[in-house]
Amino acid sequence: MVDPQSTPARQRPSIVSISSYLLFLFLALQVISLIITLSTFGKTRDALRAAYEGSTTDGDQVADVFAVIGIGGSVVLLLLAVVLGVLALFNNQGRNGARITTWIVGGIMVCCVGGGLLSNAAGGFNTGGGTGDGPSPEEIQRRLEEALPSWVTPVSLLLGVLSLIALITALVLLALPKANPFFRKPTAAWEPPTPGASYPGVPQAPGQPGYPQASGEPGYPSSGEPSYPPPPAADRPDDTPPTDRPGGSTPPSAS
Repeated sequence: MVDPQSTPARQRPSIVSISSYLLFLFLALQVISLIITLSTFGKTRDALRAAYEGSTTDGDQVADVFAVIGIGGSVVLLLLAVVLGVLALFNNQGRNGARITTWIVGGIMVCCVGGGLLSNAAGGFNTGGGTGDGPSPEEIQRRLEEALPSWVTPVSLLLGVLSLIALITALVLLALPKANPFFRKPTAAWEPPTPGASYPGVPQAPGQPGYPQASGEPGYPSSGEPSYPPPPAADRPDDTPPTDRPGGSTPPSAS
């Protein structure tokens, strides 16, 4: 007999909780990165226009491309980070499908964040300069450093490194063997019946009266017909009327 209430509740491992906290941290870091990108977008746009002055390349067009790549990419990363935050809530509930989805989305995010860090380390901002009479990538980078506050580049680099570390650690923690039992579907254990345990009786149909239980043999109810007197004690001839019948005549005595 299976008792669903007897199934013990699953205890969430600490590594699953830490993984969820790291995913929330990743979401917070992406929000900060988007705020920094939006706050410095105007100065970055002016620096690009100034760098392309006197060249055949349209500076406004370059700034528009930067807007699509920079701000659009940051928004996409933030939306994916929100998805990871929602998945972290389901991971805390032991949903194995959410854990698999976290690995998929998290792997995409690792590629995006890691690619951005490698691009910045390789040469910083690159808009395709250095072709024709346009400015070189070094000139564009110098103009950006002059226009932007000095803390923007190191803070952006630090946020990217922390985001990558937090995301990779969260994915690794979900893959550890210690987390596997928490994401398995619980099965209720079978309990044998207890000897001497009473089982509920079969319910009677509505409208049918119940029968009382007697300590001895059950009695039968009377049908309501009158009872008959017992037969006489001695047999009499059929032609001799009984003397005790009302109205009967006494036979004459012989003289």
